[in-house]
Amino acid sequence: MTVSARFDVPGVDDFTRPYWEAAARGRLLLRRCREEGCGAVHHYPREFCPRCWGEDVVWAEASGRATLYTWSVVHMNDLPPFGERLPYVAAVVDLAEGPRMMTEIVDCPESALRVAMELRVRFRPVLETPLTETPLSVPVFGPG
Repeated sequence: MTVSARFDVPGVDDFTRPYWEAAARGRLLLRRCREEGCGAVHHYPREFCPRCWGEDVVWAEASGRATLYTWSVVHMNDLPPFGERLPYVAAVVDLAEGPRMMTEIVDCPESALRVAMELRVRFRPVLETPLTETPLSVPVFGPG
């Protein structure tokens, strides 16, 4: 298991490695349950289904489409690297596949934000990844 030395850089381990490798290639993965009668899709990634508790769960590519559920514009944050991005929009989006995801909204003025606005996933490369060989990109969302 690899642990990040920075709080803003995700840790990559054997379980999450497919997620981060896909993100580095511009693909968003979710987890899908294959238990009979379930089929639930979930995010954040877990090794079991949070709906039926089944263990037959696989990675599945998401469409990248979402709608804005809620947001907050952050004007003060002195922790690096967030202070360099002020103001930024912390948000929760409803993915087209069903799960909600915490993220950031980019390339959209605050005045244009609306509940249920259509969004598309984008990926922000993490430039410093000191303790992992896996290139990291973080999913963010913008108008789409």
